[in-house]
Amino acid sequence: MNLNKSLTLLGTAIGALALLALPALAQDAPAAAPTVDTGNTAWMLTSTALVLMMTIPGLALFYGGMVRKKNVLATIMQSFAITCLVTIIWFVVGYSIAFTDGGPTQAWLGGFSKVFHNNISVSTLWLPGVANIPEYVFSMFQLTFAIITPALIAGAFAERMKFSAMLLFMGLWSIIVYSPIAHWVWGGGFLGGLGVLDFAGGTVVHINAGVAGLVCALVLGKRKGFGTTNMAPHNLILSVIGASLLWVGWFGFNAGSELAADGLAGAAMLNTQVATAAAALAWMFAEWIIVKKPSVLGIISGAVAGLVAVTPASGFVNPTGALVIGIVAGVLCYISAAHLKKMFGYDDSLDAFGVHGVGGIIGALLTGVFADPAINALGANHSIITQAEGVIVTVVWTAVASFVILMVVKVLVGLRPSEQDEEEGLDITQHGESVNE
Repeated sequence: MNLNKSLTLLGTAIGALALLALPALAQDAPAAAPTVDTGNTAWMLTSTALVLMMTIPGLALFYGGMVRKKNVLATIMQSFAITCLVTIIWFVVGYSIAFTDGGPTQAWLGGFSKVFHNNISVSTLWLPGVANIPEYVFSMFQLTFAIITPALIAGAFAERMKFSAMLLFMGLWSIIVYSPIAHWVWGGGFLGGLGVLDFAGGTVVHINAGVAGLVCALVLGKRKGFGTTNMAPHNLILSVIGASLLWVGWFGFNAGSELAADGLAGAAMLNTQVATAAAALAWMFAEWIIVKKPSVLGIISGAVAGLVAVTPASGFVNPTGALVIGIVAGVLCYISAAHLKKMFGYDDSLDAFGVHGVGGIIGALLTGVFADPAINALGANHSIITQAEGVIVTVVWTAVASFVILMVVKVLVGLRPSEQDEEEGLDITQHGESVNE
């Protein structure tokens, strides 16, 4: 009996010692490698599809409905062809320039270690330990941004650029302008280092595209018959469908930029909805007051202006800030698109600069005003001065580089079709097709 009792006590003591040793053993064991977060990955796959939908068919229909009937196929073709072209460029070199370590040039340009997506595999994670999503998914998500940015530019020169010139310009622009600016802001470059806040692309996408569009409009000159010929949209139903697809897809654009399925993604989604609705109403009422009628084109343009303006702010501001941003953007973008363009006499065909350039600048600056640390801790040191620095750098680089690229394209293939071809319409003269309704 005494022996059994002794054995029991001995076993208890050994067990206690083993339990005491477990923390030490756990400390000595290597930390588990980060694994794919399936929830975040599922949301990013969904967001990627939503953002791709913004270009095809969203932007294609939005722009296609706003041009004259003789140019609708050519306009839709631009969005579709840009989607294909930029996809290959991004896969080959664009992603590497934007999102790899450039070493000595890191402040300005990424490196070439991931050209053709080398050094990426199915097990490579983006932000391991944070987002834990596959790098292939991150690249594909960012590709959709790289696609829609040059596609937006096409709205400024709609109905008057040769298809060959458009392809050459967009290809060079994607490499020389888009990828470096994406690196400056999101890839570890100097603008991000300065503290420029751009949650989902106000600087990288919208100011970038809007300014490039304005340069294109100025270099190409006005459409034949501009100011004397009726250039009203040929089918606003297409444009309403396109704008609606843009609105829905924008949730992937903004909420997806959190790279996680969490509370901040939810805030970005709500902010997007509030700002868009506010801007649509603000544009509508401004137009109603000034020209006495609230137009369909006006309310959908206002919605897009709100989507643009809230993009840089969506993950930094609270919903009240988003409301104010939407109202300001709706009114100012209306003035820019409807009146400033007439005042200065440039032909920004579908208001790429008036909505995306102006809206992007408004959103970028107001992010520095309304950033709320309670929404995102990165907004704690927000500054409108820093935001203005980001705007100025983007405007200058985009304007200069876009102008130079246009001059190169002009020498190589020319920019505009002949006056006769433009008069007949780009559908027939550039693509040999026409719409029969």
